[in-house]
This record gives sequence, structure tokens and C-alpha cells, in this order.
Amino acid sequence: MNSLEAANIRFGLDLFKELKKTSDGNVFFSPMGISTAIGMILLGARGRTARQLEKVFYSEKDIESSRAKAEEKKTEKTEEIHHQFQKILTALNKPSNDYELSIVNRLFGEKTYLFLQKYLDYVEKYYHATLEPVDFVNEAEESRKKINSWVEKQTNGKIKELFPTDLISSSTKLVLVDTVYFKGQWDREFKKENTKEEQFWLNKSTSKPVLMMEQHHAFNITYLEDLQAKILGIPYKSNDLSMFVLLPNDIDGLEKIIDRITPEQLMEWTSPGHMKERNVSLQLPRFELQKTYNLEDTLGAMGLTDAFRESQADFSGMSTSSRLYIQKFLHKSFVVVTEEGTEAGAATGVGMTVTITSAPLYENFHCNHPFLFFIKHNESNGVLFFGQFSSP
Repeated sequence: MNSLEAANIRFGLDLFKELKKTSDGNVFFSPMGISTAIGMILLGARGRTARQLEKVFYSEKDIESSRAKAEEKKTEKTEEIHHQFQKILTALNKPSNDYELSIVNRLFGEKTYLFLQKYLDYVEKYYHATLEPVDFVNEAEESRKKINSWVEKQTNGKIKELFPTDLISSSTKLVLVDTVYFKGQWDREFKKENTKEEQFWLNKSTSKPVLMMEQHHAFNITYLEDLQAKILGIPYKSNDLSMFVLLPNDIDGLEKIIDRITPEQLMEWTSPGHMKERNVSLQLPRFELQKTYNLEDTLGAMGLTDAFRESQADFSGMSTSSRLYIQKFLHKSFVVVTEEGTEAGAATGVGMTVTITSAPLYENFHCNHPFLFFIKHNESNGVLFFGQFSSP
């Protein structure tokens, strides 16, 4: 596993645990989308701001060892992250007849503001993102609508109004946007006639009705005896991508195990060599989630503080004109899971401103209580989406 794959899982799990503190119930976001946006920001960050952003991609141990080495080696290590992004974005954007998958990045920059050409060249090289000049100074509202329209188009009309009214102003210099869109059919669809209304248990005393899909088939499964849980992989057509569902044995088991799960375990449990094929009676709710997050405080709690502080942010790798800092870090995501498959999308926007029942022989996997799920690109090990479904 290369460092970006490991970092993607680690960041996704850390961010999930942080979001859980302020989110009541369901959680859904794109680790790949958010970390791509942070990668583009890191490309233009310097000094302590860059070191804080690097924490997303390295473990503390990695950072300490690189500090002990020469500055040149550290730069090489950071460049390697951008090279890995270039590779993974190319792999994820490969055309396929079996599913739709795209990660698209774009910079919207104030047309009178001077951005360093080197930054623009590198962000295009590594992140396939070009700069579109806009007039934030005189036409902030029109620029906001233009950006939102672009996001809506990239996510097949599903994510509207990423930037709400008045969030972009005449002092905005750069808006950096990353969109992730996926639509795929299950390798084996659920038959609609098997879908029935059932109770989904939020806890041992409260339930809500859901439409429960059902199929009996062979699936890859891992039993997590220490955690009293199991994890199942549901492949999409062509098997390039899969949804993994981590289901505790007990109705209220999820909360007890979340803090015990490590990124390394998550990767190991879902690796092909670790999972065993079993005949399974799978029951999965048909569900739909839509979430919006302002991530400034969440990322700050994870140690990324300087980038959001006007007096401390150092983005001199983007521009030498004046002090840029991040004013807003927004993330909007949606997922629809049906008998046919899954449609999911996410958009991350960063606004930078400047001062101014089961059949015999089938094992039961009955998702009628809170579970974790994530969608992974198998070749790259990239986690596109990560979520918790705990309430219909």
C-alpha cells in the first residue's frame, strides 16, 4: 500500500470520528474529494501552514522522520504525494462502460489578482485543475452562481448551491472546487419484488420503517470476532469498485467499536486475501442521504489551524501579492442506494480571501440497525465515499 492509499483511509476515519462529535445520526462525505482539495492547497502552502496540511498525508512518525532529514528530502516526500494524486486521479477518471466515475477539479480566481504561474502549472499537472478567471470584485454574486452551476453540472444536477448566498464577496480571491461523482449498478441487482417494509432499529427501544432489499448470493465476508461485527463487500459491475458494509452483531454495537477501529485494520479486513466467499442472505435498506458540512472547525480540531487564520496562513506558493487565507471550507455530499445500484456525489469548495429471514445454508447479514459503509476503488484502494447509516 503506498502512502497516499494509507493516508486516504486514515484521514477518512479520523475525519469521520471528528464529524461524529457534531453530527447526530447519519454521516456521509468523500475522503477522496476532501483530501484532493487539501492536496491542491498544500501545493501552494509554505512554512508551518504546509507542515500542518502535511499531517493529512503522513502519520506523525513520517513527519518526525522527515524533519530529521534534510529539507530537500522533505520536499521530495511532499512532491511524491502530488505525484501519487496525479496517478490516482488518472486511474479514477478512466472511462468505463460499466459505471460513471469522475473527479473534477477547478480553480476560480479573481481576474485582477496575480497568481504564481508555477502554482497554476503544478496544480494543472498533478490535479488536472485549470484556473478560470472571474470577476469577484465587481460581480461576486454572478461569480457565485457560475461556480454553483459548474458544480451542479459535474454532479449530474445533484449538488446545488454549494456556496450559499453572500458567502462569496468582493474580497474573495480564489475558490478551489473538487467534485466526485459515481453512478454504478450492482454486479448482481436486488429484485424489486423482494423489497419489503421492515423495522430499522436506531437503538434497542426505537425503530423506524424502511424498505429492506434482499438477495441470496455469494459475497466476500470477514468476521471480526474481537469487535463482535462482520464486514461484507458488495461489488459493482466490472468489480472495479465495491461497497463495503461493516455491521455490528448488536443493535447498539456500532458506538462501542468505532473508536477501536484503526485505518490499518480497515484496509486489512477488506483486502482480497483476507475476505472469504460465503453464501449470504443479504438484507440492506434502500436509503438516501444528503449532507452539508462547514469543515473549518472540524479540520482545525484535527490540527489544521494556520490555513484559516488571517495572521498566520502562509500561501506564498500561490501568490506573493498579499496574505491569502482560507475563509470557508465547504463539503456537500449525497448518496442514493437502490435495488439497481448506487449514485453518489460530493463537492468540496474552498474559498480563499485576502484581508479586506434467512434461507438454509445462507449466512445472515441483516442491516436492520446502524452500520458503517464505504465505497472503494479496488485498483487504487482509494476510498471515494465514507458514511454511517443510523437513522432512516
